[in-house]
This record gives sequence, C-alpha cells and structure tokens, in this order.
Amino acid sequence: MDQLRYDGRVAVVTGAGGGLGKAYALLLGSRGAKVVVNDLGGGKDGGGTSTFADAVVKEIKDNGGIAVADYNNVIEGDKIIKTALDNFGRVDILINNAGILRDRSFQKMSDQDWDLIQAVHLKGSFKPTQAAWETFKKQNFGRIVMTSSNAGLVGNFGQANYSTAKMGLVGFMNTLALEGAKYNIKINTIVPTAASRLTEGILPPDMFDAMKPELIAPVVAYMVHESFEDTAQVIDSTLGFAHKAHLVRSVGSVLRDKPADPVTIESVKAKWPKVVDMRNAEHVSPIANVTVNLVERLQEFEDRAKLDENGRESYWSKYEYNSKDAVLYALGVGASVSNSSDLKFLYEADENFSVLPTYFILAGMCMEAPVVPAAMPPGKVADFTNILHGEQYIEFVDDFPGTEGAFDTRVYVADILDKGANAVVIVNSEVYQETRLLFRTQQHIFVVGQGGFGGQRTSSRGVDVQPVPKRAPDAVVEQRTAEDQAALYRLSGDLNPLHIDKNVALVSGYEKPILHGLASLGFSARHVLLKYGGNDPSNVKALKARFAKPVMPGQTLSTEMWLEGRRVHFQTKVKETGTTVISGAYVDLKNVVTGNVTSSPVSASELKSDGLFARMKDELAKNPAKGKSVNGVFLYNVTDSGKVVKKWTLDLKKGEAYEGEPQSGKPDTTLTLSDADLVEIASGSLSPQVAFMKGKLKIAGNMMLAQKLGPLLQSEAKL
Repeated sequence: MDQLRYDGRVAVVTGAGGGLGKAYALLLGSRGAKVVVNDLGGGKDGGGTSTFADAVVKEIKDNGGIAVADYNNVIEGDKIIKTALDNFGRVDILINNAGILRDRSFQKMSDQDWDLIQAVHLKGSFKPTQAAWETFKKQNFGRIVMTSSNAGLVGNFGQANYSTAKMGLVGFMNTLALEGAKYNIKINTIVPTAASRLTEGILPPDMFDAMKPELIAPVVAYMVHESFEDTAQVIDSTLGFAHKAHLVRSVGSVLRDKPADPVTIESVKAKWPKVVDMRNAEHVSPIANVTVNLVERLQEFEDRAKLDENGRESYWSKYEYNSKDAVLYALGVGASVSNSSDLKFLYEADENFSVLPTYFILAGMCMEAPVVPAAMPPGKVADFTNILHGEQYIEFVDDFPGTEGAFDTRVYVADILDKGANAVVIVNSEVYQETRLLFRTQQHIFVVGQGGFGGQRTSSRGVDVQPVPKRAPDAVVEQRTAEDQAALYRLSGDLNPLHIDKNVALVSGYEKPILHGLASLGFSARHVLLKYGGNDPSNVKALKARFAKPVMPGQTLSTEMWLEGRRVHFQTKVKETGTTVISGAYVDLKNVVTGNVTSSPVSASELKSDGLFARMKDELAKNPAKGKSVNGVFLYNVTDSGKVVKKWTLDLKKGEAYEGEPQSGKPDTTLTLSDADLVEIASGSLSPQVAFMKGKLKIAGNMMLAQKLGPLLQSEAKL
C-alpha cells in the first residue's frame, strides 16, 4: 500500500504538548507535514505553564521533520494561525484538540467552571478555525478536525459543562461542512478515548496504560489527508478501533387520526410509541431535507386519509425484500435445482432471475394488521384462535416488481359478511412503491363462530372464485411436497405454530402440523406458469383461489388446469386421497405461451440505452483498433420490468455494434441488465462490479473477457 504523505502541507495542532495532540503532531511531522505545535502549557484544569510544546518540536526536528512551537491561548486563535503563516506562508490542516476539565456536579458548578470550559472548547475551536478559513477558501483546500467526547454524545455525571461544549462542537462541524463544501474544506470530528492529561486519574491504571494516543493518531491523520473526501463525520476511536456515530430520526407519527382531528395531550400519548419507535430510523441531512421530509410525511397523511372507505380506517405497513427472500420463498413452494426451469427462481445471478408472482401476496397479508378485529360487529371478536384464511386474490396493475425492493402497504376492510354460524371479513390490500400502485390483493378471512349478527351474506366488493369447466382437464401436473415443506415455507414469514408444533396441531384437530395454504397455492401457481405462462412471472395479470382443505407435508399435489382464452382455471387435489384442497381458482395471463409460441409477442419500445449503443457504434467506426484490442463478441440483453426487450451485439472482432443477436456464431460473453442499470453504469453512477455483486448485472460465457472492456468503459460512450 502506498504511504500517505503530507509533503508541502502545513498543519496546526492545538493542545499538542502531550497526549493526543502530541501524537498527532509527531505522526504528521514524520510524514512530511510542517507542524505548528500549539500548547499553552497548562494542567488539565487550565492552570500552570510548561514548555511541553518545545519538547515536541525538538522531537519532530530530531526525526528530520520541520516544526515550530506556539504558546498562544486558543481563545486567541488568530495568533496561532499567524504563527503558521509567518513561518511557513500557508496553512492546510487544523486539528482543534486543546481542552481542559472542570468537573463538578451540576448543583455545585460555578459560573467560572461553566464559562471557562465553553471558552476553551467552543471558542477555542471557533477562533483558530475562523482565522484559517479565508486562507482555506483562497487555496481551495482545507482539512479541519474538531474534538468531541462521548460525554457530549451520551452524557457523563459531573460534566454538564464539558458535555455541553463537546456536543456544541458537533453542531459547529455540521454547519461548517455545509459552508465549506464548495471550497474543498472538509470538517470532521474525532471522539477519542485515550491516555492524556485529561484522562489521567479518571481511567483505571491498566486501562490508562492500554489506551495509547498512538492508536488514535492514524485515524485523525487520515481524516486530514488530501485524499479524504468525507465531511461532517463523527468518528469514535479508541484502542485501535473506530466507528461512526451520527444522529438519526425515527419515522415518527402524525399526532392525530384524521386531518380534521385536534392534537390533544391524549392523542400525543396514544401516538407516543410510534414517535419513539426507532425501527427504520434514518439520518437526515442537510436541514432542508428535514423540512422536505416533514412536508412529505404530512402530505402522505393527507393523501392516505382520503383513501379510507366506509368509515373504516386503513392500516399502513412497510414491506422490504431482496433476492435472498425470493429464493427462500421459491424453495418453500417446491422449486428445485433438479428442474432447469426453476433455476431462474433460485439463482440470483441467473440471466433471467425473477420472483414468483405468488411471493408478492406476502406483502399484502393482513393477519398482523388490527383491521379485522376492529371491524367486527358489537359482541363479536376475531383473534388468532378463530380466524382462517379462506380465499386469496392478487392483481398486478403496473410493472411487475423487481428482484428487490420496498413497498408501502395499505390494508383496509372492504366488507363483512354474515354466513350464519361464521363471519367473513373481506380485506383489501393496496401495495405501493413510493406513490405508484403496483398490485392489490384481497383476502377472505373466515371468523369461526362469530356470525349471526344480521349482516348481508354477499358483497359486490368481493372477487369471486370461478367453477372449473365441466370437462376433463387440459393439463395435469403432479408434485410431491417434502416432509419438511411447512418448516421451510414458514421462514418466508408465516410463523404460526400450527405449521411446526405437533402439540398445537393436535389441539387444532390435526394429527400433525399442516402445510400453509399459501404454500400449496405457490406450488399450483408454478405449475400453471410453467405450462401456460412461458415460466414468466411478469406474464401474470391476476390470480384467485379458495382454500378448501388442508394439506399434510409429504403429500402429492395434483394441479388440474383448463385453458379458456387467457384464463387458466385450475384446482388442486391431494393425489393420495383425491381431496380437493384448492378450488374455484384461476390465473389470468397477459399472453398464453405454450412451448416457444406466444399469443402476443413483446415489442421493444424506445429505450434510454439505445442512444448509448448508437454512440458506441460511432466510436467504433472512428477508432476500430480500440475495439479489436479486446477481440471479443458481446451480446447485451437489455431488460425492462424483468423481461428482455432488446438485444444489442458489440462485435469487437469486426469493430461493429448493431441491434439484435450476433449475425454469425455465438457471443463470447452475454451480459444481461436492465435499461435503467445500463444507463447508470454508462454514466458512472453505478460500478459494474457493484452491479454484478448485487445481481443487477448477469454475465454468462467468458467472464474474464468481459473485464477487458475496461478501456472502452473509459470512452466517451462509457459502455
């Protein structure tokens, strides 16, 4: 690793007569920096004098470095910076390290104890920084480090004065980082715990000996190097360990239920758990984004309030998933590497990696939402002991979701039916990505023993199941479930012990744990997709099913299918018993695909990446030698919504680029990625290596040859 040097740089270190400051000064001096060693020479309370600075200067010079001593008070910071300018003609680095302690319990703290600490720590950082600021701006370079403390970040008994000053420095840094950004002035903060005059007598002797300042000095030295690009960072370091600290904000909560409601003390109390819930907390900066975030949340509250129907309130939740979740789900519904058609659901680097459509039902599940219990008529109750998942519907209304993402899900009760002995609650879910509705689901929840309240028996708001045609099925697919199928499927989120705990199953009337109904549905949906949907999840428009009977893990599922237009009716039976377990089901397809024939071929629209390939074509025409230096044929599969919509060939053996597959022979390397990701890679905002590791870029064939594209990546076309 190349050594980081500071040749030609001038560094000012305050409080550098000992401890941390001395370690900083010695390290910078050993790496070529000219150092101003500032130290007033006092004790840890600020009293007394010494010649510590001269000793540090001597040590730097003895080791071949250049340094001068400065004994000015940090409150007179302009004099310290003048020492640097008078001796070296410039200043590049400022480490505000000087500090003292006046520890007292709060009640016993005097005005002098308070004022002196604020003067040395806050004003003692303000004055040198302000004095150096104009020089930093003119030379378009500056590196500043403030020194805070864990006493400031989290508090410490007896240090109210000290902790106030130290946290104040964090705010000082945050503002200066904004003001200095366009001048290449980087301001950061170190939170050190080390043996020094300030910690002597406070830390236990063994710990004091172990906490050498030399273990922290490299961290600070790196933070002031010209290659260090971060700003407004708070870095906590001790004992050769470092980590970052910053403030985060909870998602928070609107303090009323409806826009027209007043904010009361009671409503604040009711919303308080959400206010302080730090799940999904995030760091927000700069201050403009704080305001934007607040406005967006309030607007979201207003918009969501308008969606509520029939006086029943919506329940909103977040759902996140990635390729690992998708693969785990696929295994849970019977996908296997023994079937080549399943690999696209199991291998995140497969060029056609996709998520099974039934996976997205999980994002709309309402079992944990409070809407069903809240919707029950007076005297009727619903809880986990008496509810059953009766029917399921999902409809995709926008682009098919990608292989990773985050959703906002709105759940609300559409209607409640009285079926005599039982009640049925129809629950709708709308799943959004940002503000775009991607898909909606509907669940019919049977509430056992809670009917008889005089309600309606049917509803126009429910999506009905459809009977299968009265003829022999057009196709049948059989697949045995594994004995541990339920144990595997539950890892996708449904942790109901009915599916894993034998005792719970016995109490519920079953000999052993049963398979999840949605797992059985996942099996059958896979069968339909493979038989009539071209094994393409984005080809699914809608799916509806009724769960008729339970399935025991280890039983064989037989999916019977009838094709009528673009609708595939199906029902699922247990082969061993002949029992129908899924009835009245259907899948609506965008296109029916059998074999390699599709009823409605996909046409590629104009893509953003088309311009990039056109530019590459021009580049190759101007400089064919550059392409021939790679000497390979590359096929780009450009996708949109998970489907390949256009192909481009980059034939660098002939110096050509054209739309379509190679005109002769096979490509050496095939690269598959979305139109959007291709544009990001071309613009330099997405690294090809990062895209590959995240599964956004899939490479088949000669992977090593793809690495030779490096020179072309630097061309004007950036491909």
